[in-house]
Amino acid sequence: MRGYHYSKWPLLLRFLGYRSAFCSYLHRMKRLLTITGLLLALYSSAQVVTPHYIPARSAGKLPAIAYGQGEDRLGGARMGYIDTNVLFRVIDSTNDLYRVQLSRFHSGYMEKQFLKFDSLPAEKPFYLTGSIRAKGDSTADSVFIGMEGKLPYKSYMEINPARIIVEIFGVQSNTNWITQLSTLKAVKSVYYNQVEDDVLRVVIELKQQQHWGYTVAYKGRSLVVKVKHQPAKLDITKLKIAIDPGHGGTNTGAGGVRTGASEKNLTLLFAKALERNLKKRGVKKVVMLRRIDTTFDNKDRILFMQQQDPDICISLHLNSSSNSQTKGVSTYYKHIGFKPLTASVLKRMLELKLEEFGNVGSFNFMLNQPTDFVNCLVEIAFLSNESDERKIINPTFQDNVGKKVMAGVEDWLKGVK
Repeated sequence: MRGYHYSKWPLLLRFLGYRSAFCSYLHRMKRLLTITGLLLALYSSAQVVTPHYIPARSAGKLPAIAYGQGEDRLGGARMGYIDTNVLFRVIDSTNDLYRVQLSRFHSGYMEKQFLKFDSLPAEKPFYLTGSIRAKGDSTADSVFIGMEGKLPYKSYMEINPARIIVEIFGVQSNTNWITQLSTLKAVKSVYYNQVEDDVLRVVIELKQQQHWGYTVAYKGRSLVVKVKHQPAKLDITKLKIAIDPGHGGTNTGAGGVRTGASEKNLTLLFAKALERNLKKRGVKKVVMLRRIDTTFDNKDRILFMQQQDPDICISLHLNSSSNSQTKGVSTYYKHIGFKPLTASVLKRMLELKLEEFGNVGSFNFMLNQPTDFVNCLVEIAFLSNESDERKIINPTFQDNVGKKVMAGVEDWLKGVK
């Protein structure tokens, strides 16, 4: 019996050793499979399935990209206007909008009337940028961004420091140099970052703190950002000022709660009062968007002002509310770089003993959308409030509004560095 036990004991130990090694091997394999599965899951979750799309190009009068499908009486919140003949990828459709794929992780919405599907060239497998060149002339600096195709973009302003940001979608950087000429007057420096695999961000730093406007459009094989110079003299008499009397013609606007007076007629009276005061002050270049009761589409107003190229535009309106107790004056801006003018005008308007309704930013009104020139919307008072309405229809009040708006512009100019 003792011989039998001694002969089998080493075999038992050997078996147990094999078993332990095999269990350890299984444990290691289990851990490896778990980690591999986790990595595969993370990789899969990071992938974006590119939807099927139909290529189209932007067309029409002031095409714009919206962030989403939401809307109010002013329309959906816009990324901004965009040039025509820009290539888009349409991936979905609603009643009035097409959803467009801007880049791998970004999409937007465009009104159907602004996209055309005919005569499209073959797409490239990928698009690259070229070199960047910046130079100035007598009125503006221009930044030329070399491009292989006309791709979607958006732009916005930043302050402190003053910068213009242009983000171009669906492109990879092949920019190996940036040339900046000594003729630049408004632009301090230009640089870029490839912030995503297919999104290029170009940063244009400005020398002055006040934004005076810029325009983005394609020219040949470049996306061009044209940056306006600050006027040589910050003197209101040297500026070109556009005045927009809100509404007109078939677009009557709000009506007086007591008198039934029409907004379209009253804004024209306020606009003429502002014009008279500006001319008395010595301003020679005043552009009136309308002088009579006529229908003037808001997009046509923008196109007209872009042709006129004013230094600033003041748009005059009268407010209305379903709550008859709501009253007061307010000013509005879309772009943060134009806020200082709106704040100065509001401060002066409050001297007319009007209640403050506020200084409103990121406002989606069409006349606040352009980046080409400094603009300010003034909602003078509420036609739906009796005490405000009594002021509105008073010719003396109309003249005083013209004086206060002009004083606000002059205060703003004094604060520009």
